[in-house]
Amino acid sequence: MASAVDPAKRKVTPNANVRQRGLAASMPTAEHFLGMKSVGTLFSYDKDPTTGEMQAHECTASVVESPGHNLILTAGHCAGGKAVFVPWYRTEYPLDKQEYGFYRVGHWFVDNRYPAGHQIKSKVSDLDFAFGSLAVSPSGKNAQDVVGANTLARTPGYNNNLTMVGYPKAAYDSEDHAVRCPVQTRALSGFYQIQALCRGMYGGVSGGPWFSKIDTASGTGVIVGSVGGYNGGGNDANVDYITYSPVHGDWFFRLYEEAKADQQKINHGSSYDQPPLPYSLGGGDTWQHAQLMASGDFNGKGRSDMIVVWTDGEVTLYNSDGQGNFTSERQLMAKNTTWPHAETITAGDFTGSNQADLLVRWSDGEVTLYGDVGSNGLNWAGTQMADPNKTHLWKYATQIAAGRFNAQQYATDLIVRWSDGEVTLYTNVSAGSFGQEYQLVDPDKSNHSWKDANLLTAGEFSGNQKWDLMVQWANGELDSYVGTGTSGLGSASRVQDANSTWTHNTVMTAGNFTGNGRTDDLVVRWSDGETTMYIDTTANHLGTEENLVPAA
Repeated sequence: MASAVDPAKRKVTPNANVRQRGLAASMPTAEHFLGMKSVGTLFSYDKDPTTGEMQAHECTASVVESPGHNLILTAGHCAGGKAVFVPWYRTEYPLDKQEYGFYRVGHWFVDNRYPAGHQIKSKVSDLDFAFGSLAVSPSGKNAQDVVGANTLARTPGYNNNLTMVGYPKAAYDSEDHAVRCPVQTRALSGFYQIQALCRGMYGGVSGGPWFSKIDTASGTGVIVGSVGGYNGGGNDANVDYITYSPVHGDWFFRLYEEAKADQQKINHGSSYDQPPLPYSLGGGDTWQHAQLMASGDFNGKGRSDMIVVWTDGEVTLYNSDGQGNFTSERQLMAKNTTWPHAETITAGDFTGSNQADLLVRWSDGEVTLYGDVGSNGLNWAGTQMADPNKTHLWKYATQIAAGRFNAQQYATDLIVRWSDGEVTLYTNVSAGSFGQEYQLVDPDKSNHSWKDANLLTAGEFSGNQKWDLMVQWANGELDSYVGTGTSGLGSASRVQDANSTWTHNTVMTAGNFTGNGRTDDLVVRWSDGETTMYIDTTANHLGTEENLVPAA
């Protein structure tokens, strides 16, 4: 292996223009580590591996449980030809000095519908997985008996917390050691695959396992995915940070059973019909046009869903599963000329029915309440709360946020930030009435210009059963006001200092999307269309970040 030659495949270099927000700034970078003894590299060779010249390792593979104690899992585009598997590969040692030996691949098991090739972008890339049966090592041992074996499990869903492990090619990563990366996965739209974001997963990691659990003592774990699929598993659009995996579903496990039984070249037919595809929110090119967002229990299921108003007037209700995922959508309004005039929206239970209502302030100053949106939709007149022909006051309501600041049961309170910097709380808002008014900020007396409060939302960030006001300032600072009520704003708590990143926060809402019973999951739509959820955000700290929509 000291004389290994690089097969000279294209290196994909990191994109120098990757933005410094969300998708790029928050994504992990693969880190080098000592590796796992059940995971290793695949080398190709022309002659007997003990005498022939080895080429540079091209793919990653892992030992998986089998009756013969001799199976490895890798990518379909890595299978074929003469190959040697080296578990826990160490670049410092020659082939005959590797810690756990080496094993020649005797037979390959690939779905016959998967064509040979690295850069397949059609739906058949869903089948980019393969198994190989190994001959015994020169010492006469089976791989599983030496390094143990990983358990294979079905991909549990499209949104998972996993760890990727692989061996980048030496030509791309001069250290030539194993890397790992903890990632959050999501659906790949149009494919029966999942994808993850991590810098540094260069060519060579193809076939590498995605673990849901790892036992560091045994060097094995539970594998629910493996690098492969669309475009050979990643490096699409000249970026190094997107990695794909086919879903480990029925066809994957059918091939696994064939490999365990040593049933070679089974014909699965000539065509591939995809299983029902996962739901996807779409891409950042679409979400750049998400003009307004509001969250609430629109369907009466005890968790939040989200309404989005688009720049062309379409209005969409996105249904959540209460576990941080959006599972379906419903069009409330088709493209039209009315809803582009919606200036600001918020959701509360102003009618006291346990279904969220939508409050809309229009460009002419009219305010309309749409009760029980989940049941009634939006294609009706609603209840007029402010008549622009009688008062121009509400034309100056720049931001509104509903919550439970004073109310005991329903979110019937409304905070308004006016164009002159005044902030007002209305309690006991109901259909046709704004209830009682309280001034929280006098613009002539405040030492903080609330004209610079770009975005408002409200939620139970402090966990004290009352709601807090969350404010996004023009300079990127993010603050929560704990204990906001009829007596004032409450105490300010810093969530983010002023920064250039958060100046790209364009739309913001908070909901109860993860089932803890609190409205503390913050959703942010960034200027490039990326949409992010911060799960279980507190009064002074952003919660766990989950990418919902990739950037344009």
